[in-house]
Amino acid sequence: MNNPIRGRGSLYTGSGVALVTPMSNDGSINYPLFGELIERQIKGGTQGLIICGTTGEASTMTDEEHIECIRFSVEKAASRAKIVAGTGSNDTAYMVELSIEAEKVGADALLLVSPYYNKTSQKGLTKHFGAVADKVKIPIMLYNIPSRTGVNIELATFQELAKYPNITAVKESGGDVAHFSALINESGLDVYSGDDYMNVPMLALGGKGVISVMGNVVPEIVHKICTLCLENNVLEAGRLNQKYARFMGAKGLFMDVNPVPVKQALKLMGIDAGSARLPLCDMDEEKIALLKAEMNKIGLL
Repeated sequence: MNNPIRGRGSLYTGSGVALVTPMSNDGSINYPLFGELIERQIKGGTQGLIICGTTGEASTMTDEEHIECIRFSVEKAASRAKIVAGTGSNDTAYMVELSIEAEKVGADALLLVSPYYNKTSQKGLTKHFGAVADKVKIPIMLYNIPSRTGVNIELATFQELAKYPNITAVKESGGDVAHFSALINESGLDVYSGDDYMNVPMLALGGKGVISVMGNVVPEIVHKICTLCLENNVLEAGRLNQKYARFMGAKGLFMDVNPVPVKQALKLMGIDAGSARLPLCDMDEEKIALLKAEMNKIGLL
């Protein structure tokens, strides 16, 4: 399998992780543990760290926390992994301001989710993302996740946005293999899988890499799956992926709203990343028991 570099320069090739933001008992950000998690990811082979994304609970952060998490991650990673900062918003002007600040503190790239709640037309999406592209110089990864935002970024819109020299990639979480294939072949952008269950098929189609939730728990496994695919050993990658198929889905890390289960999984492994901030809350004991049982099955506990 050949995986040519697409777009105008790759952010990273292979394994990326949407990193959780660890919280202390009082709900504040636990920076010492945050640093340990970053080191754990780099040691596990993760090439891209997505900071302040959905899994990182950006939606409940203050502006000061948001920028400090990005700055801290840049300093801690020290160029050993790419720092992709989530700065998307449904308020275009706010998104531009946050993106400029993320660039100032050293982020390698930005992750911009499509606007949610107020939504917009495809023309509005082009103007929305283009507003940031006009104000920053670092690469931009667009994020399509219609299940959360209520709006789908269409192929023609990606093609139009690819005309901006610093819009280079897309994180695709639509779950549609045909759409993945079209993006990889026709968008002019690097395409990254945003769903663990789609990692192997997306890489087999020629995707550039992944942004994983499961990688918070087993970074070395996600790295190995990506490496196997990129080395043309898709069958072996598929077999390894199948071992974790239930865990990465509705029987495991998505039995509740992300990042609630992944934080609980880390806690079961002795890494207390704290609870998610409200309105998200801890799972009940019955779900925790089911998660624990699933983790026992695959040798994580």
